[in-house]
Amino acid sequence: MLVTIAGRQVHVNDEGFLTEFDEWDEAIAAELAADIGLTLTPEHLEVVRFVRGDYRAHGTTPTLRRVTTAGGFATKRLFELFPKKPAKKMSYVAGVPKPIGCV
Repeated sequence: MLVTIAGRQVHVNDEGFLTEFDEWDEAIAAELAADIGLTLTPEHLEVVRFVRGDYRAHGTTPTLRRVTTAGGFATKRLFELFPKKPAKKMSYVAGVPKPIGCV
């Protein structure tokens, strides 16, 4: 379905996750983050950029474990940046599908 985010029409699924990788930009990321109670910092964006790059390279959304091992981000810090459900929130803000196994 089409919705307006950051003044642009984008495609999302029924949970609000972007379905078109190339429709994402940092303005959309900021609005998506605000929707879930986050204010993006450069540190958030570093994680989000890793998630997007890994998705582009591998075709699947990285799990929390992959973000920590391949991305070099500490698990504890990811929980601080994206409280409660970091993998789901990182993916949402990054404009990639929810990780497999995420509720």
